[in-house]
Amino acid sequence: MDHERLNSPSTSAISLELLGHRLHISQDPNSKHLGTTVWDASMVFVKFLEKNSRKGRFSPSKLKGKRVIELGAGCGLAGLGMALLGCDVVTTDQVEVLPLLLRNVERNKSWISQSNSDSGSIGSVTVAELDWGNKDHIRAVDPPFDYIIGTDVLGYEIRSTTVHEQMMQMWKSNFNVKTVSKSKMDVKYQHPSIHLYIMDPKATLIPEVSDNGNNEEEEVVSNPGDDEDPGAESGGPCTGSVDSAEAKTAGYLDDDWEIRRCGAMAARLLKDVKLA
Repeated sequence: MDHERLNSPSTSAISLELLGHRLHISQDPNSKHLGTTVWDASMVFVKFLEKNSRKGRFSPSKLKGKRVIELGAGCGLAGLGMALLGCDVVTTDQVEVLPLLLRNVERNKSWISQSNSDSGSIGSVTVAELDWGNKDHIRAVDPPFDYIIGTDVLGYEIRSTTVHEQMMQMWKSNFNVKTVSKSKMDVKYQHPSIHLYIMDPKATLIPEVSDNGNNEEEEVVSNPGDDEDPGAESGGPCTGSVDSAEAKTAGYLDDDWEIRRCGAMAARLLKDVKLA
């Protein structure tokens, strides 16, 4: 596959065959919000799920009834993919994105239910507003969850090699991080700059950064998932993908403290949305 994008943001919709269903995902090429585009990492992620769904931790028998929250869901493709495997998914994003996200979820749920004779094999999908760090929003989505997923959750304006390294350091201090090999991905739906990570939570100290810039530490204890498949690649209940292509860092993230604060916000969210 060449290094061009898998999806063009200039179209109003995409169609993708996934797990025996054809999903139709609307996007808004006229919107200035990054969440109204189907980004490539979500396509890589769902096709990875499809390829690895016959056995192991991503098979329907393992995922049936698991609670999943998707962060920065955008157009909702990744969450719909998990629902097709039997998960009960809460897709979340900022309020500006919710109308498009809700439309995609409701339309595809309707099409899937009409075309699927065994509706009991499909999980559920709901939509909720989630502003990271907003405690009311976090309570409203009703944690805990078995899986947390996210694809392309950082916009290009705050994406750079430095930010990626900072995020990886934060993740590795709180999770056992596994990088999914390209051989595990769909042969067509992969890209040199897109990486999938499977994270298993461990007991750790998550640094808190207060508004005045002083660091505080709060102990967070998380138990690894108990639904491991010995025959599958080792991993955990926090699955995500990050496009690590270099981009110019926005001015407000050139400052090291701002980069650490951005990482700490994500860490606090993963702390507050506790895993089962």
